[in-house]
Amino acid sequence: MKISGFTFVRNAVKYDYPVLEAIRSILPLCDEVVVSVGDSTDGTLELIQSINSPKIRITHSVWDDSLKEGGRILAIETDKAFDEVDPASTWAIYIQADEVLHEDDYPAIRAAMEQHAGNPQVEGLLFKYRHFFGSYDYVGDSRTWYKNEIRIIRADKNIRSYRDAQGFRKEGRKLRVKRVDATVSHYGWVKSPEKQAVKVNNARSLYYGNDKEKYEKRKVGEAFDYSVVDSLERFTGRHPQFMQERIARINWQFEHDISRKRFGFKDRILYWVEKRTGWRPFDYRNYEILR
Repeated sequence: MKISGFTFVRNAVKYDYPVLEAIRSILPLCDEVVVSVGDSTDGTLELIQSINSPKIRITHSVWDDSLKEGGRILAIETDKAFDEVDPASTWAIYIQADEVLHEDDYPAIRAAMEQHAGNPQVEGLLFKYRHFFGSYDYVGDSRTWYKNEIRIIRADKNIRSYRDAQGFRKEGRKLRVKRVDATVSHYGWVKSPEKQAVKVNNARSLYYGNDKEKYEKRKVGEAFDYSVVDSLERFTGRHPQFMQERIARINWQFEHDISRKRFGFKDRILYWVEKRTGWRPFDYRNYEILR
């Protein structure tokens, strides 16, 4: 059973993506990792080369910035990287540049890949998510954040990235998946307020870049306002080992009163239900779970 990994990145240095940590977190699980490096202006290629692993295969991509509508450009770049994956592989692990796997989950991930390798009905594996916000001490615990997403797929080139690269489709339908007892740590909302503002504005340009009026309305100022979050809880676990050095370099302060909630009536009820039952009513599922 051959396992590939794949990701894409552009201007990781400028926008302070933890892409080294992301790639290193999947390397122990993979026989090869394809990294599609976009036309960067900040030394991203050299950054990826610094990992210096024989498993890594770097490809090069020129982004079509005319496709900045609804984040579609992100799905296209995901597909470019996936198309470079060895078709002889059984599974392909997808990681985005601000996501990191935890080493404690490797046994469960390996076991799930082995268990379902011979069953073509299983087209992907579904991971839990933990979304950090503001600092490495807080995670989002409201419906704002998606709870699950596919991060391992068959190395079947009929599978395509969907919309803004959050999920996948095969011939237009949702993938059939099995759950894996593993969690992706998402660090896309953990930066200094100044760096977060730069990153958010770039991300929004990928959605509204072709509509200057919409982009200007959603553009944030020089420092991102972390107080806009609806609900957070304290993180009491242990971060992945690959994040420890980055966490030690944190150079800003963020404190949040976790008792403060910013919900409307409906969301407050739904939050209460989820906290007490673990069930998230009316949750959108970007996949079909096999029983």
